[in-house]
Parts: sequence; C-alpha cells; structure tokens
Amino acid sequence: MSAGAQPVESWRVRAADAEDALALATLRWEFRSALGAAQEAEHTFRSRCAEWMATRLADARWRCWVVESGGVVAGQLWLHPIDKIPNPVAEPERHAYISNFFLRPVLRGHGAGSALFATAMAWCRANDVDAVILWPTPRSRPLYERHGFTTAGGIMEAVVGSGRDLSGMA
Repeated sequence: MSAGAQPVESWRVRAADAEDALALATLRWEFRSALGAAQEAEHTFRSRCAEWMATRLADARWRCWVVESGGVVAGQLWLHPIDKIPNPVAEPERHAYISNFFLRPVLRGHGAGSALFATAMAWCRANDVDAVILWPTPRSRPLYERHGFTTAGGIMEAVVGSGRDLSGMA
C-alpha cells in the first residue's frame, strides 16, 4: 500500500439481484462516463439503466456478481449465457458473453477483481459453457490475457451500427 493510501475494508463477492439495480447502474455510469463524454444526463441514465438491469436480473436473462465492501456495492461483472440451437454432432451448445466488469479504483490490486472474475468463470465451468467472449478496453486486455483469453479464435465481428465509437475499444 502506498504512503497515505487508505486501507481497504474487507470485501466479499456475491450474486446480484434486482434490488441492486440502482447501485449497479451507478457503477455503470462511473465506468462508461470515464471513457468518453456522456450523451445523457446522469440521473436519466441511472434510472433507465437500473430499470433495464432489474428486469434482466429478475428474469435471469443475465447473471451479475458484485463485490461488496463496507456494505456498498463497489464492483460488478455481468455475464450473458448464449445458448446455441441444439446440434446433433459433438459441438458445444453453450457460450457466454462477459460485459461491464468494473471495480472502483480503491479496491483494485487487492484481489477483489480476481475473485469476481474467478466467480464468473467458475459459473461458466459449472454450467457447461464452452467459450467466453468479451470486448476489452485497452486497459483490461492484460487481465483477460492472464486468464487465458486470446484474440485468436473463430469469432468474427461485423459492425452494423453507425453509433459505435471504436476509439476506446479493441
């Protein structure tokens, strides 16, 4: 710990639920608005995002795990299972997409992010997920590489939307 740094309170990883939606939306705002100029007012975004998150957590379309520190949600990782159409040959039928992996800076470097990521990957192994995909930021790329992610593979991408700014993404 550097001189003058505050000690990190204990933290724990747990599954998120719909009750966490506003805290999760706040973290989403912190994460994404730091990458570029926001095009939406914070309160409007947080309300819209919290509703989206609460719905998807309640119906289990998405999974989310959080890091809680001092009773406050301070990190999150979202995972969307992708089921393929059943196949009569020996081909995996389940994949996953990880998104919105964010940890407040005060908790970085203390193992909380690794524990959060390990929890999601353990869920993937327990649920027969064959491959996990994600779109890293340049800063997060080394983390994913340490956990076996590569840019090689069979994934192809076609950008069909004109609203996506690729300057901050890889």
